[in-house]
Amino acid sequence: MNGADTAWIIVATALVLFMTLPGLALFYGGLVRARNVLSVFMHCYAIACLMSILWLALGYSIAFGGSGNAFWGGLDRVFLSGVTADSLSGTLPEVLFFAFQMTFAIITPALIVGAYVERVGFGFVLLFSALWMLLCYAPVVHWVWGGGLLAGNDDVAPLFGTAVRDFAGGIVVHETAGIAALMIAFFLGPRRHTTTPPHNPGYVMIGAAMLWVGWFGFNGGSQLAADGGAAMALTVTHISAATASLSWGLWEKIKYGKVSLVGVVTGTIAGLASITPASGFVGPLPALIIGAVAGILCQEAVNFIRNKAKIDDTLDVFAVHGVGGIFGTIMIAVFVPGAWAAQLGSLVVVGVYTVVVTLVLIYVVKAITPLRVDAETETNGLDLTVHGERAYDMSS
Repeated sequence: MNGADTAWIIVATALVLFMTLPGLALFYGGLVRARNVLSVFMHCYAIACLMSILWLALGYSIAFGGSGNAFWGGLDRVFLSGVTADSLSGTLPEVLFFAFQMTFAIITPALIVGAYVERVGFGFVLLFSALWMLLCYAPVVHWVWGGGLLAGNDDVAPLFGTAVRDFAGGIVVHETAGIAALMIAFFLGPRRHTTTPPHNPGYVMIGAAMLWVGWFGFNGGSQLAADGGAAMALTVTHISAATASLSWGLWEKIKYGKVSLVGVVTGTIAGLASITPASGFVGPLPALIIGAVAGILCQEAVNFIRNKAKIDDTLDVFAVHGVGGIFGTIMIAVFVPGAWAAQLGSLVVVGVYTVVVTLVLIYVVKAITPLRVDAETETNGLDLTVHGERAYDMSS
């Protein structure tokens, strides 16, 4: 065990949890109508609790167990079976590696929340998130980070000849969550009230700032060591976020004549999502390029999904996280020679798998619990009707 590595990953684990609670909750909560803000908080909080238990029970073993094959990790680590305080994963206590990866298993289904807020049933949120994490997210983690299908190990050859490069989750987190979000939004249909602006842009900015800080743990922690690689990942993460914030704002100014706070901080998230897969493989100048393009690319993706495709992905999960993560994964091949087949092929494999699993789960879960709340509940807001609480006056 390396003490410095262990200390850094303890901090990184706290930072990644901080991204969901309270970062993502505030970011998403500020973007909805005032009568739905508590339901957004509830979704993020409940998912964090439920994913933690499921990661302990099954998820970690499916992703990182050693008794499986190219497709899954097996069941030898169910409920951390055989893991003690002295067990190691590289230079880290294995229980710390478990906890660090648990925070990723929390935020990935929580990202999907942004696609269905203001109109989804709470039972659907819990059941879908649980099954999706175990059946979609955890297997993909094994394929990419657990020595499975797309990465390979001593016993398994990578599907595309070389191991896919995804440092902190462009494929594992952002592509899977983005595609699932788009599909749920399509099946839900549009909100009945789509013209209300964000009720609290201040919440949005504070949440985005928390996500930015937490992302240092997300990307820097993925080095799994306290070394120069972690420092570089942290640095390029910051550069990309800053650049994308400015390019998003500049593009807004050119197109609409004004720069909005919500727009600039959404650009921040686009830059963070885009650099995530590449943060362990590129330096500051490529990060600057990735961020500059991401701010414009993701903004145009928002416009396309909303205005051309007419899909009400409420808080633009696919356009920002999905497109950003896919773009960053492709950019690795631009800056790293010989990576094209593995990067593009892995995006296709994971994309198709996510579509199939998500589609099946939507039909299965909505047969058990309603997908969408009724019209009266949606009009009155989910806070009071579903949870019996409200944060603001109902006239908001």
